Amino acid sequence: MRDAMEKAWSELVATARRSVTDGLVVGTSGNVSVRVGDLVLVTPTGVPYDRLGPVDAVAVDLDGRQVSGRLRPTSELPMHLAVYRGTDARAVVHTHAVHATAVSTLVDELPSIHYMAAAMGGRIRVAGYALYGTDELAERVLEALRDRSACLLRNHGTVAYGDTLDQAYDRTAQLEWMCRVWLTARSVPGLTPALLSDAQMDEAAGRLRGYGQPGRRRPGGSAP
Repeated sequence: MRDAMEKAWSELVATARRSVTDGLVVGTSGNVSVRVGDLVLVTPTGVPYDRLGPVDAVAVDLDGRQVSGRLRPTSELPMHLAVYRGTDARAVVHTHAVHATAVSTLVDELPSIHYMAAAMGGRIRVAGYALYGTDELAERVLEALRDRSACLLRNHGTVAYGDTLDQAYDRTAQLEWMCRVWLTARSVPGLTPALLSDAQMDEAAGRLRGYGQPGRRRPGGSAP
């Protein structure tokens, strides 16, 4: 168990640092978590990711009780735990990505600009605004994630989950890309973006279930 926790923490820190490098978060905004058995490793609150080391690992149980670490867990802990309790998530990534946050202020659902939304369950919903770190926000996120593996947060950012940190991160990056595509397309004067129909989205969903190499398929990752 100790080896598994150490490995998971190392992967979590690498994912958090990647979110900064890729421009999905600024400073200490956003947070990452991964489940190991009945425990959840989470990024600590207010600590730059490049300063995190092996001794900084923070772990809580599914009720939010801290069982390991000297640093306080992320302020968004209620949201992460709600996702683990309400879905089959094994990893969760939350960011303040620019294009996704912009879209969250404009619509209640990301228009079907690209078929990769089907890999996340369908059209991406926007969770209603609530103060960060609250149970109210956690409840709204969980509702927006119903039958989905990613959502937007009104005036806030993104949440995506997966079987692994890589999958959760890939979904996050894909969501940000789709938001950027939609914003770019709708900015052209006099033209309206073409959107996919429900039938086209369903067709794409069926095709995506067979995408990739046998035994290594990760719908919600890189697009074909």
